[in-house]
Amino acid sequence: MLSPAAMAQEMQRLAPTQLSLMVASDPADERCRRIDKASTPLSALSLHRTFHDDFDEHPLSRGKWTPHYAGGAAWPEARYWGGDGSDFKRKTAWNGEQQIYVDPRYAGRGARPLGLDPFRVKDGVMSIVAMRTPPELRDVLFNNEYISGILTTQGSFAQKYGYFEIRAKIPAGVAVWPAFWMLADDGGWPPEIDVMEGRGQRPGDVVMTTHWRIFETQKVHSCGFDFVVPDAVTAFHDYGVLWQPDRITYFIDRKPVADIKAPVSFVAPMYMIVNLAMGAKYFVGVGFVAADSPETVAFEIDRISAFQIDP
Repeated sequence: MLSPAAMAQEMQRLAPTQLSLMVASDPADERCRRIDKASTPLSALSLHRTFHDDFDEHPLSRGKWTPHYAGGAAWPEARYWGGDGSDFKRKTAWNGEQQIYVDPRYAGRGARPLGLDPFRVKDGVMSIVAMRTPPELRDVLFNNEYISGILTTQGSFAQKYGYFEIRAKIPAGVAVWPAFWMLADDGGWPPEIDVMEGRGQRPGDVVMTTHWRIFETQKVHSCGFDFVVPDAVTAFHDYGVLWQPDRITYFIDRKPVADIKAPVSFVAPMYMIVNLAMGAKYFVGVGFVAADSPETVAFEIDRISAFQIDP
């Protein structure tokens, strides 16, 4: 018989088709704030599920996810799967990332698929596994230090407003950078919602951030907070964001922890991205690949779900 703690863990593991969240009911502020539940008035909001993957099978088996960034209408379809320049949609070089995102169809510089699969599924948990690039594949994989994986719902699922959630363990280590985030489906940037980012050199440090652009000045602004989840590396937790017309609220284990007034530039539906990057130039607490970076590291994901606000 399951202990009460184990039973609660199992119940949390299941994503309901209906959900109720507590949200601040006072006027939203343009500056993000931590939510103090003792002093912040809260009210219930009901939602219904619109997207769900509990990863009982390979994430690429049913067309829910794509294993690379999208290149738009002008990007040749064949370029996603290999050839010179195909690495452009399989990493964000501006960030200083040192991995390349692969999947079984990807050929790198070669003429045939390499059969590299960074996605593992076991007992309803999908792991994105990053590992050091085998020496014999360094050249064909554009000399990246690691191979890893990314999944996006661009082209298959996007939604305006609602609640978006991942249940996961957050890996740690030098240069380890796991994330669950959202971008506008129209291809613009920002807006960007970083539902959860891990600072690999700071185990248990979870970052939640909103990025937006001011139309009048075209300057990009960001506001967010770090939260300490002591057992984030070893235990599954729910990390989510609720996007309403007037505010964006961040949640840990379905409890509100921060919010901000929704910027006026948040107008297009957004799609979800989950990835495990290695190495960061600007994101503090990750660092570059070093001798003590893990040989392999896994980002374990129990499920990803989206909900829409009830009428």
